[in-house]
Amino acid sequence: MNAPSQSTITEFTPTGKLRVGLNMSNFLLTAKDAAGAPVGVAPDIGRELARRLGVEAVMVPYANPGLLADDASKDLWDVAFLGAEPQRANVIDFTAAYSEIEATYLLPQGSSLKSIADVDVKGVRIAVPERSAYELWLTRNIKNAELVRFKGGDETFKRFVDDKLDALAGLRPRLIGDHAKLPGSILLNGNFTAVQQAAGTPKGRGAAFAYLREFIEDIKASGLVAQAIASNKVLGLTVAAAA
Repeated sequence: MNAPSQSTITEFTPTGKLRVGLNMSNFLLTAKDAAGAPVGVAPDIGRELARRLGVEAVMVPYANPGLLADDASKDLWDVAFLGAEPQRANVIDFTAAYSEIEATYLLPQGSSLKSIADVDVKGVRIAVPERSAYELWLTRNIKNAELVRFKGGDETFKRFVDDKLDALAGLRPRLIGDHAKLPGSILLNGNFTAVQQAAGTPKGRGAAFAYLREFIEDIKASGLVAQAIASNKVLGLTVAAAA
């Protein structure tokens, strides 16, 4: 791909550095090293973008994607890595996805539910972390079941167990771990959605967004996304198809 123009770099990095917004609640894409600094697939991609822009990358971690999206209009970050959802697209210009993660349900032992479709019926209570990408999807698409929202994955799992809820919605890699912690639980085959992990810029940065969109397609095609997934030893994360 072509090198960015100086005007694009200036628009992308108004502070002279690339401020990379990170959703730290997505353990597949972000983690912390021994010193507490962000590491993982998303930070690696952010640093590669900064390298191509010829600027320093500064990681800006957020506890969840909702808080990250809330700051899109506050000039606190320049590029963000999070699930592309219509509600967030009001304030963020999203690229095509660079990776995908299946979302499904975990059921308690003895559940009469047998499939993804069985979950959306009256009387079923679904535990889900609030403001996650798949919670936003469920809010738009669940017609009959009740969504019971909690803060964060750990609290959601605890309340699913303690409150004897009927289903736990989550990313399949996370639910595999929860399944192992809950003997007799049932992890459903298939998915209710595949969360599209994308990059985005705050609205109003047209040249920066155009460059970011091209950058994402380039790192997918060149294998850089696959390399980041492999080097961080992430299971359950796949490279998205070309746009």
